[in-house]
Amino acid sequence: MSMQESAKTAFPAMTLPAAHDVIAPDGSEVRILLSLTGGSMAHFRLRPGQVSAAVRHRTVEEIWYVLSGQGEMWRAAEGMETVTALAPGICLSIEPGTAFQFRAGETETLDAIAITMPPWPGEDEAEFVPGPWASPIDRNQS
Repeated sequence: MSMQESAKTAFPAMTLPAAHDVIAPDGSEVRILLSLTGGSMAHFRLRPGQVSAAVRHRTVEEIWYVLSGQGEMWRAAEGMETVTALAPGICLSIEPGTAFQFRAGETETLDAIAITMPPWPGEDEAEFVPGPWASPIDRNQS
């Protein structure tokens, strides 16, 4: 049996890890979940009061779903921009080339899951951009 055939019959499943796997370029904690050919899934966490760095993805698109906490997500592209209130049940998209930044409310951890299509290619995917909120993760290279 080939490795590809074996992977298709393994029926992957997992539980959300207690500890994060990596820190994203924007500063959020990331717990890597499952991945398929067309996309990958990850869990993102910002601690109370934490603000991510503003970034723009070069090639991937994402769909985010907020699990818990409160916060805000700023998105901007092609002369348009918006700030979306984040709360459990909110689902939003980030298209390639869209600048975005998110922040957690002052009293609760913000937890969200995101599907990235195609799967996350690596740290060079995120380009730092100016955002509306000051972030201690000041990696803006503009």
